[in-house]
Amino acid sequence: MTTQSHHDNVEKQFGSQASAYLSSAVHAAGRDLQRLDERLASFPQAHVLDLGCGAGHASFVAARRVAQVTAYDLSAQMLEVVSTAAKEKGLNNITTRQGYAEALPFAAESFDVVISRYSAHHWHDVGQALRDVKRVLKPGGIFIIMDVMAPGHPVRDIWLQTVEALRDTSHVRNYASGEWLSLIDDAGLITRSLVTDRLSLEFSSWIARMRTPETLSQSIRLYQQSASGDVQAYFELQEDGSFTSDTIFAEAQKAG
Repeated sequence: MTTQSHHDNVEKQFGSQASAYLSSAVHAAGRDLQRLDERLASFPQAHVLDLGCGAGHASFVAARRVAQVTAYDLSAQMLEVVSTAAKEKGLNNITTRQGYAEALPFAAESFDVVISRYSAHHWHDVGQALRDVKRVLKPGGIFIIMDVMAPGHPVRDIWLQTVEALRDTSHVRNYASGEWLSLIDDAGLITRSLVTDRLSLEFSSWIARMRTPETLSQSIRLYQQSASGDVQAYFELQEDGSFTSDTIFAEAQKAG
């Protein structure tokens, strides 16, 4: 698959569902947004880049704390949702820009903070994206990543990647904490902190957000039912298909 075709798939998958992500309870709230709010309180004069902003929930949190936010996403429809919602919320310090995570259209040392939430598992090349994050960060600037995290155990890992890919054909990979540490280090950034948490996912709304075809939805349910006892226990699998995933909140810094 070429980079272009993957990007086209991501835009197709998410553009049509932009409004659903704005109203999604999973995306609109969470302990990670609370952590982000608390962290950004230290940067009142900052210009923040929200990389893969989706429907803009992290941008909205940031805009209440910092001077300026650039909401950046591959989907033009997502960006339209962000612009409209920002106006409704009275957040006049948010601007939008469209493009790929791996090729940021910004000058070097443009941002004090780069954040990204529930987006990186769709990126075609996370390593390249992080190298470009380093390029656009000012010296001493910080990068905050929030995403679903893969478990380190191979059996649990393949189970998670499989249900994610069946649900959403634009899914690339959820990364384990160790993988994130390596990716951050390889990009030339310095990891400052890493917090893990758990996220409950209600099956019917999880499927509905991506408009997963019925045949694939049924495949996920069959795959869940065939899971080992260890997998069922780890992911807290429920009879209705709901389950719990790991999440990561990591902060890295560009050397000053």
